[in-house]
Amino acid sequence: MLSRKGILRRHHGADTLEEGTFLDLGTMPFEDEAAGLAGAKSNVRLVEILRFEDLHHATKLAYQGDIVVIDYTSIANDQVAVRRMSLDLKNVAKDTGGDVAGIAKNLLALTPAGIRIDRQKIRPSF
Repeated sequence: MLSRKGILRRHHGADTLEEGTFLDLGTMPFEDEAAGLAGAKSNVRLVEILRFEDLHHATKLAYQGDIVVIDYTSIANDQVAVRRMSLDLKNVAKDTGGDVAGIAKNLLALTPAGIRIDRQKIRPSF
């Protein structure tokens, strides 16, 4: 009977990973990856807000047509900064014809024109 390692080696050759190691998919080239990214009309960008002034970078991305996911954990305890940020993001969404909504604790999504955020949670049916 073949061992588990023997089966993996037989099927995958020298590229077999040892148990307990991780494979970084970000470093692996995939077919059509470069062509797909170059032709993309918009990207999904994750922006971390460490202070209120960092919001400018997120809004700039939204004006460029990107979908922006904003992590505001660092300022979540500052109610004044969170209120100002919310007002600014609502104005950007209005200016661009996009949408803004909370998607998780301390995470907001800001979308460009033509993309709406569905606020209905999809739940599994049993």
